[in-house]
This record gives sequence, structure tokens and C-alpha cells, in this order.
Amino acid sequence: MTFIEFKKMLLDAEISLPKFSKLIQVSEKNIQSYKKKGEVPNAIAALVTCFASMHHKNIDYRTIISDLDLKAKTKKGAGFAKKEES
Repeated sequence: MTFIEFKKMLLDAEISLPKFSKLIQVSEKNIQSYKKKGEVPNAIAALVTCFASMHHKNIDYRTIISDLDLKAKTKKGAGFAKKEES
């Protein structure tokens, strides 16, 4: 799915990109990076397509996803942590 098709699907699902990224716990910056690549990963494409389909069938996908209690992934090992002395 191209990034343009992705944005159209967001419109079909009536959700903004910032709200989509917050809902699925993926940084907005990460999703915006797909714009340069021209296409989105299959998992993101499948998810936004399901959201649009559910919205058209009046299924509240926001509550379903919120109930999953997804956690944002954090980078490990980034930065300059103090090294333990042995």
C-alpha cells in the first residue's frame, strides 16, 4: 500500500494520523517516515484497512484497540548510560 493510499484509508476510517499512531502505540515520526519510502508495511496497511472496514460497519474499533492496552516500544541501550565498574 502506498503512503497516499494509507492516508486515504485513514480518512475512510475517520481517524487522523496522530490519533492512529497514538491508538496503535507507534510514534507518529515512525509512521511519517514511510512517506519517504513511498509505502507502508503490510501490518500497518492491513490494520488501517480493517479500521476503515469496521468504521463503515459502525464497529467501534477505537474501543477494541484501546482495550488491548498496547504498550509503546522503547529503545534499549540508547544514550550514554553509566557503565558499572567491576
